[in-house]
Amino acid sequence: MLDQPTPLPQIALRAPDVVMRLRRMGASFPTRLSFLRVLLRRLSAENAQVARPVWAMDGDGFGHAVYSVTFGGHVYSLVAVSTDLPPELRTDRVIASAWDTAYVLYDGVPCADEIARIVATAPLQEAARFTARDLVLSRANKSVRLFAHTVERLRAGQQPDADLVRSTGYLMRTTAVYGNGKFGIADRDVFATRDGMGGPFMAEMLTVWLIRGFTHDLVEHVGGAPLDAHLKRHLGIGNSTGLGMAPFLVSHPMLLNAWITARETALARVRAIETLEDAQIEVIYDLVKRAAQHLSEWQVPDHIGQQRIDQMRREWPQLAALMTPDAMTGRMPLDHLWLASAKFSIDTQECLAALLIEPFGNLVDDLCASMATEQHATLDPSMTCADLQALIDRDWAWAMCDYDQPEACHQFWYVSEAKAEPRLGLRHKEDGAALESPLDIARQVAGLVPHLQNGGSVAQLLARHPEHRAAVRRVQSLDGAPYAEIRDNLIGRACLPIDMLRCKLGFFGAAKFDPKSDRWTRITLCQGAPLRDELGNADNWWLPTFDA
Repeated sequence: MLDQPTPLPQIALRAPDVVMRLRRMGASFPTRLSFLRVLLRRLSAENAQVARPVWAMDGDGFGHAVYSVTFGGHVYSLVAVSTDLPPELRTDRVIASAWDTAYVLYDGVPCADEIARIVATAPLQEAARFTARDLVLSRANKSVRLFAHTVERLRAGQQPDADLVRSTGYLMRTTAVYGNGKFGIADRDVFATRDGMGGPFMAEMLTVWLIRGFTHDLVEHVGGAPLDAHLKRHLGIGNSTGLGMAPFLVSHPMLLNAWITARETALARVRAIETLEDAQIEVIYDLVKRAAQHLSEWQVPDHIGQQRIDQMRREWPQLAALMTPDAMTGRMPLDHLWLASAKFSIDTQECLAALLIEPFGNLVDDLCASMATEQHATLDPSMTCADLQALIDRDWAWAMCDYDQPEACHQFWYVSEAKAEPRLGLRHKEDGAALESPLDIARQVAGLVPHLQNGGSVAQLLARHPEHRAAVRRVQSLDGAPYAEIRDNLIGRACLPIDMLRCKLGFFGAAKFDPKSDRWTRITLCQGAPLRDELGNADNWWLPTFDA
């Protein structure tokens, strides 16, 4: 019998009733477990080289290019198409029909015929048809002001204004990055078993990183001169994300559980460290300084968002003051620090959680392998109603309230027919509740409870009340998955969808959240990430700062 590996020491994981509240989920920060970080570590480990076999751009930057990279024993190619977009057609809405640039991540190296096909179809996006060789479909628009400014400066033999680069942070922003079978592209199953591609959203993250490099090349081509490497490194990829992303976390509860479990286990392992070495303490001090600099550079127009950032700026020196030499050289220093942070805001606590994980890749990086899951919802008709009630009593007390009260059913989720996007309606003011999407998980489970009093089996219950089938399956399937459910009422007045967006985007690796309302936000991806020729140093860009 093979010896089993000795489990790493860890503190008890944080309780789901703490972790899975919307307000805390909405304070998420990127960590070394974020998918972009995982991807770039793998590219670095393989000494991956990015080639550009095709560059067919005119002087104004319109045409196409192909980038290829070998990864996990397979070659993947980004086909990038740049077109002349009239200003009146430029919009970041997902329902737009034209964009500055369009992209396909292709499985292999495309021949001339395949390039011609993609060049013709990629700009059409949803209106076109694609093949199983097309793995990811995306599009992006220019940040017109910064792109034009950079071109102007480069043509004049100068670099772009550093303050403008710092405040904008990207030359283009994507409006969608589609994977998993959308519009005829490959299902995830086509490549999920390949080396390096089994983690969540690996193909999409590879696409975004390659797009970021293309934006650098394009502006240098049009400007006729190279960008300063420091400025280039700070130019990531922007993204505008709205309600369309929010339902994902509800409809993929086992995946959410895998993500959160990995992060919480990482924090628990780090908190269990008995003593720190001097070099580890110095790294933590450096990260504390970096986080302070990041916070000082993070400005948003949103009043509530800026208030939260300002509070973090005030609290961060107080947190740093707790990290005295005596405290950091004592026993269980990180656990003591974590417990002491309870007096600070949720935002400061979650930033600290990300920071504590950062220096200890040797303890936590193995958890990345557990962040994808093939588990699916199942229903057990033989379970007794008494046992089902016991599961609800244990895991769902948070969902029990009077949903006839206007505050508790204030809003409803639906899909807009005109705009093909998830939307929120106000139940007591707007029509459409009859077409409600089933994101009212808490209400569904609460509505099931009165019918459990009659006893018997789940099969008998559902024979009498088939309308509760989804709620029963949800409760049963999430037994043993403590972080699978958002423990808040998603149709209540207090629900802010942006908290769900930030949680998911934090796992992607996003930073510089710039909320535009409680329903959509702008972010930056790959900011501070290594360039194509810098993969030898691929893992030191947590919370990037402009001065780094």
